[in-house]
Amino acid sequence: MEDKDTMSLLSELRDTFKSGKTKSLEWRKTQLQALSNMVEHQEKLCFQALFDDVGKGKLEAYKDEVGPTKKTIDYALSNLKKWMAPKKAGLTLLLLPSKAEIIPEPYGLVLILTSWNYPFDLALEPLIGAIAAGNVVVIKPSELAPATSSFLANTIPQYMDNAAIKVIEGGPEASQQLLQQKWDKIFYTGSPKIGRIVMTEAAKHLTPVVLELGGKCPMIFDYSTISSNLKVALRRLISAKWGVCCGQACVAIDYVLVEEKFASSLVDLLKVIIRKVYGDNIESLANLSRIVNKRHFDRVCSFLKDPMVAASVVHGGSYNEKNLVIEPTILLDPPLDSAVMNEEIFGPILPIITLKNIEQSIDFINMRPKPLALYAFTLNEALKTRIVSETSSGSVTFNDVLIQYVCDELPFGGVGQSGMGRYHGKYSFDAFSHEKAVLHRGYYPDLSMRYPPWNAFKMEFCRLGYSMDYLNLILHLLGLRKYPKDD
Repeated sequence: MEDKDTMSLLSELRDTFKSGKTKSLEWRKTQLQALSNMVEHQEKLCFQALFDDVGKGKLEAYKDEVGPTKKTIDYALSNLKKWMAPKKAGLTLLLLPSKAEIIPEPYGLVLILTSWNYPFDLALEPLIGAIAAGNVVVIKPSELAPATSSFLANTIPQYMDNAAIKVIEGGPEASQQLLQQKWDKIFYTGSPKIGRIVMTEAAKHLTPVVLELGGKCPMIFDYSTISSNLKVALRRLISAKWGVCCGQACVAIDYVLVEEKFASSLVDLLKVIIRKVYGDNIESLANLSRIVNKRHFDRVCSFLKDPMVAASVVHGGSYNEKNLVIEPTILLDPPLDSAVMNEEIFGPILPIITLKNIEQSIDFINMRPKPLALYAFTLNEALKTRIVSETSSGSVTFNDVLIQYVCDELPFGGVGQSGMGRYHGKYSFDAFSHEKAVLHRGYYPDLSMRYPPWNAFKMEFCRLGYSMDYLNLILHLLGLRKYPKDD
């Protein structure tokens, strides 16, 4: 797209926003319902696109992308009127008679840059929030998921207001061209490396950003306290690591921390379940998505080609370049200075790191950048308390994995290197809304205390008023309370 075409498109969107139509409850609900219809009517095409891009089967596509999107739309439709309503704000007695309220208003022109690993859900989840908040929107799907990008570009205009919602396809040059324009809010999902570029470009226009990044999400596996629940814990671990886009998820488990005396037992149990679920023939692995493209395949394989890392492989390690498939792989104590332990894996490799005692996991995590998610399988309440109070992460989930992502009542977002800002449910509405403070003041009574000349009586009035000492303030005004003389 030429610069002039981009500017013309953005001008059209700004004109739509200036018309005020996107601010109405009716428009917002109509667009959300249209999006819901699109998801329902075009489900088969969506499934095909997700299979073409990342090899997701229908069940995985519905469970992880289509289903959560439909749920989020329904949640927004049910709560939108309440979200849009002004909120009352309390006032100090000094400001009476007054009325204060907080009114959510849309930012205006919003850019959503999506990721390839969940190319459907990660485009529509923020779009739902942007529409609910009353914005006009440009979506730039990831070029690394071309089938889903094409699906969104062709389908969204059939259902939604084309004067307010646009989809622009293209490669990195298209993203760069869009980032050079002035936006009122930018929402980006992807890697910290590109997140820094987005933030740099946004800073030129002082544009606020939401950055949903990633990082190395740890799992603390407190083997001794969950021994009676091992089967459930292991199923959840395996399903979350290999059953969700083959580990290509920002909230996927990146490595597991376990006490060294339990490491061999953990590895043996994982092997049994992996063989049962996925098989052990690289040519016919079942229930496993593929790596998105050759570049990312080579990147993940490069971890395994490191001789020091290869020596730590205790299960798997095979790969098929033709089909872009990597076998579920377990590493036991790979070198901590290796690339696999310092870069986000985003693939089906699971390092297991052993510790003398499980409490050391807290220091291990704190020595590294703050993760997007932290998982812990434990029934030790004291350890749970320490994990919550002594570590920092976007979220903490105990005794399960990934489920925090689909909780509309919980904010989803990172901290530090794993991102900034939050969304999901009401938090998506908030992410795309500016909370405007509005104060209405009456003319009477108009106390002279707020105007010069100043004296000790007025000073005492201010002290009592700001301290909320209303009884003494009234006594003071009635002259029934002594106060210092003028200096």
